[in-house]
Amino acid sequence: MEDSAGSSEQGRAAGRCLRALCLQAVRTHFSALGVQALLDLPVPLIKDLLHHLTICQLDELQPALNHRGISTYSAWVGFLLDICGQKHVLDVHTEEEAKHRVMRRLFTAVFYGFTNSFIKRNLTDLSSPSFLMAAAKCVRHFTLMTAHKPLQGLTAEQRPLLNLLEKHIRSVGVSQCIDLKKKTASALYVLHRLLDHGVATELLIHLQSPIVLAWLLHGRGSQHMNPELKNLMHSKKRSCNSAAASASADKASCSLGLTVRPSEDQEDQVPACKRSKMDCVSVEEEEPNYTMDPQALCLLFSPCNGPSAGPCPSGQIHRLEIRNCGSDSLAVLNPALPTFFCLRSLTLHSSTFRDPDVWSLAGALRQLFHSSCSSLTHLSISVLPHTDFVEILLDSIPTVTSLHVEIQSVMGFSPRDPRTAESHMSELRLEKLTIKVAELQTDVHCITSVLRRSPHLTSFHAAGIRLPTGSSHSQLLTTLSESNRLLRSLILEDMKLSDCLPDLLNLLTVCRLEELSLNDCRLLEKCIDQEEGLQQLVSALKTLPSLHTLSLAQNRLARSVYVLAELFSGGSASSVKRLDISSNFIQPAELLNFTERLKTHCPPHLLTLDLRKNPADRDPHTWNTALKGLRPFCVLLVEGWTSTNMMADHISNM
Repeated sequence: MEDSAGSSEQGRAAGRCLRALCLQAVRTHFSALGVQALLDLPVPLIKDLLHHLTICQLDELQPALNHRGISTYSAWVGFLLDICGQKHVLDVHTEEEAKHRVMRRLFTAVFYGFTNSFIKRNLTDLSSPSFLMAAAKCVRHFTLMTAHKPLQGLTAEQRPLLNLLEKHIRSVGVSQCIDLKKKTASALYVLHRLLDHGVATELLIHLQSPIVLAWLLHGRGSQHMNPELKNLMHSKKRSCNSAAASASADKASCSLGLTVRPSEDQEDQVPACKRSKMDCVSVEEEEPNYTMDPQALCLLFSPCNGPSAGPCPSGQIHRLEIRNCGSDSLAVLNPALPTFFCLRSLTLHSSTFRDPDVWSLAGALRQLFHSSCSSLTHLSISVLPHTDFVEILLDSIPTVTSLHVEIQSVMGFSPRDPRTAESHMSELRLEKLTIKVAELQTDVHCITSVLRRSPHLTSFHAAGIRLPTGSSHSQLLTTLSESNRLLRSLILEDMKLSDCLPDLLNLLTVCRLEELSLNDCRLLEKCIDQEEGLQQLVSALKTLPSLHTLSLAQNRLARSVYVLAELFSGGSASSVKRLDISSNFIQPAELLNFTERLKTHCPPHLLTLDLRKNPADRDPHTWNTALKGLRPFCVLLVEGWTSTNMMADHISNM
């Protein structure tokens, strides 16, 4: 009998090995077999085959499989885990979402020739032109680096890829300095194609170069070039000698400053230049000389005397983000702002803006507002030197509906500029407000003043607000209850709310919240009976049928976590679909208790449960038993975490 059983097991193992070899052969000879031959296979065999295909093969086969009602979700998730690591937490729920995540992860690396372990293992598949063409349909952001050969390829043999990127790229990031004196003609041309002929309306600049910024902003959104910006650009021209200018006068191109003349068989693929023409260097040789001397650089900004074909239909920037934004960058941006009528979103990052920087920005925004043509609705500034600049910026452009600021002051409060009038205290249109603070004490009166002026506020996110000893956040919560009853999303982080439970409960009765996040807020620290305090919060949350997202991460719930299972008990069960209880020092036995209680009050819908950064390794068997009990009605977000790390994190927050 034993010999028979052993023989049977060996036979099954041989069968599995043969099956794997056959599936691998299908991958190898995919093109010869054809899509239809694979579609004729039994469904179970097709599902096994998916995990043996390459990315390009899976992408090619997916439409036909979907038509047959077969999802490729598991295969795309498999690729994603292979790229990110098996312990990576995946929060993707559809096959298109998983596929796009894979393509976005790989496109930039493959295009620029970067490598990692996954790319090395799949180099044959990923190095084929078909991969970049397939991935280009999924990516929406293109990062422009100064790698010469990949970008030059887009102007030559990979021109079909550039045509495809034009149709799909929504945002462009300039991540490395473009030296206008060196080999950058291909980079400038790719920028031109994506921003002026494509659908991209978002520009992210990750460098500090006022000249490049001036070049990028020229003609993009402003109806007329501001004199200061014009002077900056033409100051380059004034240093050119007349001989060099005359020699290059017949080399015209689009306003982005270059012409790429392809070979005869590519002539019909080049879109007509529709923006104002400007003199430039040409890139027409098989091995072109891209070196730009100062004279050529000057000519880059010189208007052409020849006829213009009129402006491009594209080319407007709706969203602009500038990282490393210093005073010199603001000197370029601020003159352009008053007529930047198409700009809808502006994000500026600096290690810390100086007071004069913020005042000059506020002045430019005020001019834009008074033009009555402003489209700017989202403003994000970091890092502001003082809290009171929040209200000053809003008074400069009160039509903003979304404001995100980060504040870091080291010198105390700054008085109002004597050149400006007192705040009108008029009603603001603000709908979303995010304030992140990194300072020893915060003047909360500045924040509550903005809240009282914002009756339309639907989202409020505050982090790191610290008050003087003996003060309470009760005033902040009371202001929200009284002035912001349209609030739908409330996110509070790194704030001491241990004495504010009554105020929080009152807020929950007057606002129809859809999202509530109280992370690292020490909620139960002063409760004599923590379970009772949490029960009061749960009872209030159950009266909110609109609430779908709840986060109580980093609140040391530990043994009290079982109370949260009561969210789904009784006739008024909560509608929460996402619950975050990560970093709460929940031990395996406590999670098992939560699991058993949740089984008796099963959520009415699939619950996404975040359990990351809890000490699962204290008792892996019990932890896994608890997870097994949760899986029938939960999507679990878990990852490996060691108790030593957890203990260090726990102590650091005590």
